[in-house]
Amino acid sequence: MSVVLGIDTATADAAAALTRDGESIAERLVPPGPDGRPRHSRALLGEIEDVVAAGGGWDAVDLIGVGIGPGSYTGLRIGIATARASAQSLGKPIAGVSSLAALARGIGELPEAAGRPRLPLIDARRGQLFAALRGDDGEEIWPPFVASPEELAARIAELAQIPLAAGDGAIRFQDGLEAVGVTVSPSGDPVHRIAARHICALAEALAPKRPEQIEPLYLRAPDAEVWLERDRP
Repeated sequence: MSVVLGIDTATADAAAALTRDGESIAERLVPPGPDGRPRHSRALLGEIEDVVAAGGGWDAVDLIGVGIGPGSYTGLRIGIATARASAQSLGKPIAGVSSLAALARGIGELPEAAGRPRLPLIDARRGQLFAALRGDDGEEIWPPFVASPEELAARIAELAQIPLAAGDGAIRFQDGLEAVGVTVSPSGDPVHRIAARHICALAEALAPKRPEQIEPLYLRAPDAEVWLERDRP
């Protein structure tokens, strides 16, 4: 029997789930507050404790899986620091999971995804997207990268088969994606949000690491570094 805790904070949502032998025991997804700000720092620990309690407490947890991005710089720092601290203090193995891979796994649950590549897209701000491409079998075709909508469209144009896209980046740039033939699920579809149960499933397939080995996948410099460089005399 394997009990896995999954955490993801790559997007504006704070996500946590607990699975047992691949079946969801408890799952939480906390959206941004009324002011539009993510609630990672305020909500994540409480949601983790709730899902862990639903599975019998920390003693029952065999593995911690955490989304390593790409995504929000601040969000990733909070989620990864929380997962690393929990693993360190409790002596639990930990695995870092691509947040885009988790999003792609959710796309694969859609009936219309059968036989089609999956294009998970996270809004990277600054007019860019974090993207990757997975085959209908879940295998990686394009590793995670950051691109403008125009750069992504050029890559899509070279594909033999048009993918199915989801994620907050797909919603933001839906018109441009559909213009090059990409299918984007309706904006209210849960597939656009990273489900922590997918973090759990992917973590189980990875070799665990030491907490200090889990690092965020940023793909580009944080906004603060960009602004500092811009304003430097």
